[in-house]
Amino acid sequence: MAAPLAVVVASPSVAQEAPDVAGTWNGKISTNTGDVTLVLYVTRGEDGVLSASIENYEQNPGNKAPITEITAVGGKLVFKVAPINASYQGTWDEADQQWKGTLTQGMDLQLNLSKGSPPPKPVVAGLDGVWVGSVERNGAKLRQVLRIKTSERGTVALYDSPDQLVMAVPVTDLTRDGQSVSLSVFRGMAKFAATLSEAGNELTGTWTGSNQPDVTMTFARATEEQIAARAQLSRPQTPKEPFPYKVEEVAFDNSAFADVHLAGTLTLPEGKGPFPAAIMITGSGAQDRDETLLEHKPFAVIADHLTRHGIAVLRFDDRGVGKSTGNYPSATSADLATDANAAFAYLAARPDIRHDAIGFIGHSEGGMIGPIAMSTNPAVAYFVALAGPGTNLSQLMLSQRRLLTAQMGLSEEEIDRQEPIMAALFKAMADADTPEAGYDAAMAVLTPEAKTALGMPADMDGALVVRQISGPWFQYFLKYDPVPNLARIKVPVLALNGSLDLQVPAKENLPVIREALKNNPDATVVELPGLNHLFQTATTGSVGEYRDIEETVSPAALDVISDWISQRFVKP
Repeated sequence: MAAPLAVVVASPSVAQEAPDVAGTWNGKISTNTGDVTLVLYVTRGEDGVLSASIENYEQNPGNKAPITEITAVGGKLVFKVAPINASYQGTWDEADQQWKGTLTQGMDLQLNLSKGSPPPKPVVAGLDGVWVGSVERNGAKLRQVLRIKTSERGTVALYDSPDQLVMAVPVTDLTRDGQSVSLSVFRGMAKFAATLSEAGNELTGTWTGSNQPDVTMTFARATEEQIAARAQLSRPQTPKEPFPYKVEEVAFDNSAFADVHLAGTLTLPEGKGPFPAAIMITGSGAQDRDETLLEHKPFAVIADHLTRHGIAVLRFDDRGVGKSTGNYPSATSADLATDANAAFAYLAARPDIRHDAIGFIGHSEGGMIGPIAMSTNPAVAYFVALAGPGTNLSQLMLSQRRLLTAQMGLSEEEIDRQEPIMAALFKAMADADTPEAGYDAAMAVLTPEAKTALGMPADMDGALVVRQISGPWFQYFLKYDPVPNLARIKVPVLALNGSLDLQVPAKENLPVIREALKNNPDATVVELPGLNHLFQTATTGSVGEYRDIEETVSPAALDVISDWISQRFVKP
């Protein structure tokens, strides 16, 4: 999960006249995995209207995302990139000849733009291609991928670790001297020194990581067939036209926020209404209406299944995503609950929807947002929690981290060493009165000794870590206790978890939810065997399986949801 960090940009005391923004500009953003270069391309039409696009120079070279809005007036540059849920605000600095400002995309990142294209990277010959291998740490086999490509811009290399959901991390310090090859990732926290085979198809060497034993491994250059197979993802459950139901593009406003205009898809069963309805609420992070992840579209699959069973479904883009407006990074779960209630108000005004049979279906954080919304909206007819939290959220984050990092190769000793530090970081944020105070308190926790225990260099900038657990969203999240709002619900509730869920563990959360709902006359709490956090049929539940599994949502889970709603709200 990522949370916003307030980046203060000093405004000049006297307005400065900026140059024409038309042309090419470049700058770097700093993340905990490394620096990323962005290139802004701006053109001015004959009518004076600006148009632009932006390119991620290292991670997605050659692919320019269109900028949907751009203005440069009075020494201020503002633009939005709706397809990637990003926006920028900057001020011209005459002394440094830069646009200095903040790029917002899930979190706030400082971005200073200078005129011109970035300098080309060095050329490293003979390594182009996709290289695959694996390392074993504490019994966990972790797949490793290097993607290297040389162009007129030089040689760019990216690192993937699919079993850790790590994708497109910039490789730095890639060098070759004869058959000797070396590189580093994660700001030098991991290094690889290898020898290229005489045939040029294998790199054998040693991975060295902070507080980790050295590991010997081999990368093999993938064949074209292997590369093609890796790129082809089968998603057989994704709904395809023609549909045996009506599909309508809809939009509605959230009256609580002047800038929030939400867009979504409403699917309506064939036949004469009014129909019972479900409103889908996404999990953590800015997500589209289908809750798209790794080319899976779970909300589209659930909506398709329910609509075929007589239930209308409304799913909508999170604020600031896709066709919805608003600022997602500044929103808390309570703010997002008002979006859910805005969706409810929209459906309640439609004559083809049963006003006494509109419910929420929330996945992950959505299983927390739903009860928050219902605490001020007694008209909601039912609630379905899909891997929703029951325990204190700080404890949930620690449990989640313990289970996931064990799957990712950390030893029990390493996890035990790191857990008190993470607990202290979470407590610092949760106990603070404001996000700014929480940031300061968390920075104080991250001493050089604490950084070393977390596997970071002692001199690494702690802000790269702290900004992931700071800001309004994360502070609200860490302070939240799900039990009171769950206990208030008196309408029918269905709470489901998969037995292999490592993100919201069923064994910890379902008993708490069951206890919170003990006075609810119609509460069903079920652990579904063999399903992960996404409700896929899984083997281990690890995040690395999400991409590899063809199934998007288990048919068994779909049937449980549709049968439960139908028994209560679908007329024969």
